[in-house]
Amino acid sequence: MAGTYSKIYLQLVFTVKGREKLLNKPWREKVFKYISGNIDLKNQKSFIVNGTSDHIHVLVSISPSMKISDLVRDIKNNSSRYINEQNFISQKFFWQEGYGVFSYSHSEINKIYQYIAKQEKHHKSASFQEEYLNFMESYEIDYNRKYLFD
Repeated sequence: MAGTYSKIYLQLVFTVKGREKLLNKPWREKVFKYISGNIDLKNQKSFIVNGTSDHIHVLVSISPSMKISDLVRDIKNNSSRYINEQNFISQKFFWQEGYGVFSYSHSEINKIYQYIAKQEKHHKSASFQEEYLNFMESYEIDYNRKYLFD
């Protein structure tokens, strides 16, 4: 084949360090737009960034040459620096160490987009821990619960 053609859809999930509820509504949307812009600047496709006060979900399409760990590292580093430079909170902001990444087919993108768009509503009936454990079980990921949540 003369070229490389791909469409890799991923959902990234990560939390505020200690799952503190620091992503406050008055400025949360600015952070989501900032993250989306950073993804686009890396020549990747951001579909939606949304979440609640303690965690976020990112739906992205990446090229095969983009290392997922590099993308997440840059998203977290740049957005935490942005939050701290903007003085959105009185304390220093940090994201948790790890993250979850889950893959999807093209036919699932609208469903996942809607799921991410409705995070506030979703978390009225399910905690982040329940949501994340559901991802782990659905994807049959081996994990030790002792190390899953900091």
